[in-house]
Amino acid sequence: LHTAYRRQRQMCIRDSMTLSLSSLSPSVPRMRQRAAALVTQQGRVLLHRAQGDTFWALPGGGIEPGESAAQAVVRELQEELGQAVVPGALACVVENFFVHSGQLHHELGLCLHTSLLGDGPLIAGDGPYEGLEGGRGLVFAWFSSDELTHLDIRPTILRSYLLELLAYGPSGVAHLVHRDGLVSQLPTGSTA
Repeated sequence: LHTAYRRQRQMCIRDSMTLSLSSLSPSVPRMRQRAAALVTQQGRVLLHRAQGDTFWALPGGGIEPGESAAQAVVRELQEELGQAVVPGALACVVENFFVHSGQLHHELGLCLHTSLLGDGPLIAGDGPYEGLEGGRGLVFAWFSSDELTHLDIRPTILRSYLLELLAYGPSGVAHLVHRDGLVSQLPTGSTA
């Protein structure tokens, strides 16, 4: 797993998409910066899922103008769950190229090792925990390595990274690049 992950994190994982190239909006991707909390505890990692979604992701959200990634992680976990956290070192940078609602997206994610503070909901019990983002419900839950192997995680390249992290601990800053299948068919200059 360790060797396979190291090779895999240097290449793109391609997922199949059912959209055709002709159904896409303008070929210039919508750029977004995202900060995510990488919280581990007792051999498990914290993920969240929005109401109506079928996939799980690291908790976090968009970085607002003038805000650092660390400030965004603190704000997002407080807003969505009422949980105080302390962001730490950069764990990984995730470049995620994907299509959503016919629009190309290029998301640059900064994932920070994050510790829990105080007596918030994540410390009070085993979960799952209910949160809120705007008017949309969120579910936060802890997952072990065994559970991660069968879970739909986005971007999909995070699964192997999280499995290695839980097995071996942190090992420096990783640079992960994920391109959805449809995005990988486009000319390189139009997605980078």
